[in-house]
Amino acid sequence: MNERLSQLYSLLETEALDAAFVTLPKLIYYFTGFYTEPHERFMALVCPRNEPPFLLVPLLDYEKAVQSSSVSRIVPLEDTDNPYEVLKRHMKGAIKRIGIQEDHLNVKRYHGLMEATGAEEAVHIDQQLAQLRVVKSDAEVAAIRRAIRCIEEVLHQALPLVKPGVTELDLVAEMEHRMKKLGADGPSFDTMVLSGAKTGLPHGVPGMEPIQEGELLLFDAGVFIDGYASDLTRTFAVGDVGDKCREIYDAVLQANMQMIQAVHPGASFASLDLAARSCIERKGYGEYFITRAGHGFGLEIHEYPSIHANNADLMREGMVFTAEPGIYIPGLGGVRIEDNVLVTKEGVQVLTSFPKELTVVEV
Repeated sequence: MNERLSQLYSLLETEALDAAFVTLPKLIYYFTGFYTEPHERFMALVCPRNEPPFLLVPLLDYEKAVQSSSVSRIVPLEDTDNPYEVLKRHMKGAIKRIGIQEDHLNVKRYHGLMEATGAEEAVHIDQQLAQLRVVKSDAEVAAIRRAIRCIEEVLHQALPLVKPGVTELDLVAEMEHRMKKLGADGPSFDTMVLSGAKTGLPHGVPGMEPIQEGELLLFDAGVFIDGYASDLTRTFAVGDVGDKCREIYDAVLQANMQMIQAVHPGASFASLDLAARSCIERKGYGEYFITRAGHGFGLEIHEYPSIHANNADLMREGMVFTAEPGIYIPGLGGVRIEDNVLVTKEGVQVLTSFPKELTVVEV
């Protein structure tokens, strides 16, 4: 049994669980090395107490699981099978208390697991599972670095494409094409290219708006490589954007740098949010910083920790997260500068290297 599975089995002991069910595909990959997206089909890593783990996988993924999984016992599920009846046949002994991924299971599957196991109680173990994988190994950090280098190269290639008449969606399409050409598994989230007033929308949707001179242009993009994500945001000026936009940019840049300077083991995540937020407030834009200051990432684009003023948890060496303060002014536009950082024994290492000083794109 590998070290990660051993940690999962230790969780069974500490939480007094008779079995644990991991159902999120990315976490199944984390514990076993096998990844697939089962879509509507049921799939689970089953860890019964005092019994070896086994995988329930769709039949069409059975051979892939055999080849890549560290778990040797693999149970295929045909499309005509009732997965809960199959599960019931493979469970041994009395089951009273199970661990589940409440954030991932739908109600139907929750009831199916309860009926199949005969459990009297289901315990939400998502937070414990998040803690198991919050400190990244050297191999995980190396994969994240590869994903960062890829998205930075994509952005370098995209900037010369900014011309009069080019639309936001034109740039999205070109970037996602280049991601694949450069070896990415795919985008780690929907690529975001926003221009003008739309840069003031933290989760704006790219459209057919042509890029125009005198506006801000925001890129927020990332890729998966070897299963691990990157997440990069840079904001540019298309020609002369005026004093107000430059002032906003400077405020966000200072907040980004102060937040990164505050990173070190033992400091709270709340202190990072405060470092960024206080800087923006001193510049007079506090009411326009409407998002959290950052988030963890790795196998998923959003993982623990969530970096906000109420998170008193402490940083540990090996954690990886984003530093992404922003200012979003309705009707005018916004600026976000996002870096990926690693907590080190000495303090912090910034994994992203794309320039942060305001760059003017001439069209």
